[in-house]
Amino acid sequence: MTTDLGARRVLSLLVSAFRLTRAAAPAGTPLYAVLCLLAGVVPLAAAWCTKILLDGLAAGGGWATLVPWAVALAVTGLVSGLLPVASEYLKQRLDRAVAVLTMDRLYQAMGRLTGLARMEDPRFRDKLQLAQQTGRSGPGQLVDDGLGAVQAAVTTGGFLATLLLLDVGMAVVVLLAAVPALIAHLRLSRARAEVLWSITPAERREVFYAELLSSLDAAKELRLLGLGDLFRRRMLVELTAAHAVVEGQDRRDARVRGLLAGLTALVSAAGLVWSVWLAAKGSLSIGDVAMFVAAVAGVQGASQGLVHNLASAHHSVLLFHHYQEIESQPPDLPLAVAPSAVPPLRRGIELRDVWFRYAEDQPWVLCGVNLTIPHGRSLALVGLNGAGKSTIVKLLCRFYDPCRGAILWDGVDLRSFAPEDLRARVGAVFQDYMRYDLSAAENIGLGDVSSMDDRARVVAAAQRAGAHDVVTALPRGYDTLLSRMFFDEADREDPETGVLLSGGQWQRLALARAFLRDRRDLMILDEPSSGLDAQAEHEVHNSLRRHRGEATSVLISHRLGAVRDAGVIAVLTGGQVAELGTHDELLSLDGDYARLFRLQASGYDEVVTR
Repeated sequence: MTTDLGARRVLSLLVSAFRLTRAAAPAGTPLYAVLCLLAGVVPLAAAWCTKILLDGLAAGGGWATLVPWAVALAVTGLVSGLLPVASEYLKQRLDRAVAVLTMDRLYQAMGRLTGLARMEDPRFRDKLQLAQQTGRSGPGQLVDDGLGAVQAAVTTGGFLATLLLLDVGMAVVVLLAAVPALIAHLRLSRARAEVLWSITPAERREVFYAELLSSLDAAKELRLLGLGDLFRRRMLVELTAAHAVVEGQDRRDARVRGLLAGLTALVSAAGLVWSVWLAAKGSLSIGDVAMFVAAVAGVQGASQGLVHNLASAHHSVLLFHHYQEIESQPPDLPLAVAPSAVPPLRRGIELRDVWFRYAEDQPWVLCGVNLTIPHGRSLALVGLNGAGKSTIVKLLCRFYDPCRGAILWDGVDLRSFAPEDLRARVGAVFQDYMRYDLSAAENIGLGDVSSMDDRARVVAAAQRAGAHDVVTALPRGYDTLLSRMFFDEADREDPETGVLLSGGQWQRLALARAFLRDRRDLMILDEPSSGLDAQAEHEVHNSLRRHRGEATSVLISHRLGAVRDAGVIAVLTGGQVAELGTHDELLSLDGDYARLFRLQASGYDEVVTR
């Protein structure tokens, strides 16, 4: 992590944080700033009122002369008591307003990531985690630290000026005592920020193991295989390792702060002895001694506050840096300056000499693939795991761009289109489909947000996917919540508050979600029947055949019986198209496809003959 951001960058981050806070609370921010400045002046006013009042009493001043100063001292005391309450209230309001704005901007920035490359980068995810942690309160905390530093500087400057009037030597000593504290706290702040960054991978692994231990999806295997103790121990190892690093930094902090506290006490004692000696010589009045003691304590207290706020601001700047990096990041895919409109597909999609790998230090996944998906026909992708089938799907959806070559939509490079316009013409069922903690209707309606409230279309999509009977049998039908996570304990025993579906039932809802996008030009089906029983799989593929009809579609399945009626079957081997043709043509070719098909068929034959 970069901790030496440079003065210009630090100043830029401070200004950005203030602007963000001002945007979140246009009226509250300047009012809070005024209260902070007032809080810096009040101790000075109280000290001067005390000095004048004591000197007046010592000189035998009259009641009429002393009353105004007594009233002023009382007012400063009242203001001093009310200011923290008002400031804290305003600060809480600012924090809430800033949290709403920063989270909105952060996830708007995430929405600009139209691809998957950064989301699959561990370092980016570490930055994102820090941005999420600091985005809610980081900018507000940075502004608070900055205003706190200004407040402390006002108080320190005022008391230093007072000390200079009383005794120049003591003023210099008190000022110099604050310098090592400032340097030490800034170094501690930098070290703590580095510690937080260094333990992020361990914290991520600890969260991973903790989520495994509490995950419903993992519960069966964890209990059957007895993995609970293993993952618990691994979680504790990561947690202990992170805590050990933090503990080491805490010990260093404690040592340094202890030394600074001793220095502060020494300077205070010296100041007290010095002022008493000057008073005994007649160089200071009673009011001067009171002012001197108050000034020494005020300078030390305010300078410590200044150091604390500067150190905290430095720490906040380093963390806010991660938030701003994420919030201001450019799109992760190159975007056309003047993107072309995506026309309805008329001729087909062509992969022309497509090469792709996920990083420069990783092997090629696709090596010069040439493939055409004719309009109105279905293409099946077949191959062993790692052959590049899912990578082609990612490229067709433009989650990535080819490293070399191009993918053409009716002869136009996909990179000429805006990603969101291209995807508006694509429907898909992914192998790792989502299970949303929403109602059944919403789980289907998310396939086409514009149709979420069109219950007739939602029901029709469910019927085509074979999910209608499953959904209507639920306690509240299509309005049943498919989750048990949003209710109090008292509601958990009521089945109408939410239900959990089986894997096959979720699969059908995912298919229904894809069927809702039936007006798209390209349908991608990545293992659409995985997890279904034989009868359900047969029903699903019959529905898919009817659904595909004359539509352009890409089908991926390890079960070759499910792809045999595809218009074209492409066999991928080593990132290249090794065989291409219809089912019958590939069988007669007697290559990899024929071997795999016979291998699968023989398994069913063995079952039948037993």
